[in-house]
Amino acid sequence: MANIVIMGAGLSGTLMAYEVAQELRAEDRVTLVGQGRHYHFVPSNPWVAVGWRDRADIEVDLQPVMAQKKIGFETAGVRRVHPAENRVELEDGRSLSYDYLIVATGPDLAFDEIPGFGPEHHTQSICQVSHAQQAYAAFDRFCEKPGPVVVGAAQGASCFGPAYEFAMLVDTELRRRGLRDRVPMTFVTSEPYIGHLGLDGVGDTKSTLEHELRQRHIKWITSARVTGVGPDTLTVEEVGPCGAVVATHTLPHAYSMLLPAFRGVGAVRGLEGLVNPRGFVLTDEFQRNPAFPNVFAVGVCVAIPPIGPTPVPVGVPKTGFMIESMVTATAHNIGALLRGEAVRWKPTLHAICLADFGDRGVAFVAQPQIPPRNVNWSSEGKWVHVAKVAFEKYFIGKVRRGTSEPFFERFVLNRLNIHKMKPAE
Repeated sequence: MANIVIMGAGLSGTLMAYEVAQELRAEDRVTLVGQGRHYHFVPSNPWVAVGWRDRADIEVDLQPVMAQKKIGFETAGVRRVHPAENRVELEDGRSLSYDYLIVATGPDLAFDEIPGFGPEHHTQSICQVSHAQQAYAAFDRFCEKPGPVVVGAAQGASCFGPAYEFAMLVDTELRRRGLRDRVPMTFVTSEPYIGHLGLDGVGDTKSTLEHELRQRHIKWITSARVTGVGPDTLTVEEVGPCGAVVATHTLPHAYSMLLPAFRGVGAVRGLEGLVNPRGFVLTDEFQRNPAFPNVFAVGVCVAIPPIGPTPVPVGVPKTGFMIESMVTATAHNIGALLRGEAVRWKPTLHAICLADFGDRGVAFVAQPQIPPRNVNWSSEGKWVHVAKVAFEKYFIGKVRRGTSEPFFERFVLNRLNIHKMKPAE
């Protein structure tokens, strides 16, 4: 008998539970550990923050789903991992022993690294659904007394798509309310150029996103380092190619949303051999930790080095399909170990993304996500908005049903010759 513990019940952890359950022998057990009993579809948070979705629209109660799937479910959260002892310590003082651990926690949000930063201070966030709800309440108040808006991503951020989405959604919503002409907007990003996305661009995202910003009268500052945020102003250093500050901007803001840098969660941070200095889990090509080979990791918590040096630190995003790729390969590798076989499955790490701008959007495909690529494509149009709405319904339904391989994977991806994993050569 083997006990498999999955730490984190977000996108990667929930899918991990569904997929690894199919690999178990009759005597094996899998337990999912989350913080609370609800799953939230994070890609919809920008819509929540402008009032286009309610929390209930993107929320799934996992308790009945996991019970139906016969998957153990703990909601206390993990306080600390003890990899040398093969156990996780829960927040309520109990411990769970494991034969295999899968870390799928997502990130810790490093708001504290910039003075005045974050939803407890002077900027909003869309990283969590509770943050998005707070951002919408603040946006409603802002619309009663409009002023300058700043949107973007701070130094060290690795998730840029939602920042672009939110800037465009705010522009669209302000136009719907007849307020856009009263709101100067600035996009602030640590990327070396617009459309870099932490991926050195995909297709022609540079020109496409610059065009969108110009069309919407949104100014931008790239290679930006936010040094402090006050209630009415935001200070940004613009860094040149050689690393020197070439300009300092003091931006007035009546409303701002800036994505923070990510780091590993406290439950694993500082564990030598398991994580890097930022607390992200170290893995090999099979998603397995080299120091503790019975520990795997999937999703945003995985350590992936940046594409290359940039004037301001920029991380690599872990996009939805990339995460699903990690999940599928890990499930098959754990299944192999349970059968006494060697691990052999590697994620393909492709990126398939839809960024909704409210009235249109941008889509891109990168195979693989890290260049050089076999496929490097991007496109724009109203169809992207329609496609993202459809994908939201599909994916939330997938989580609600406890389904790991429905229509989209089985037919659409196969027809496009896009696969989640590949065997070791």
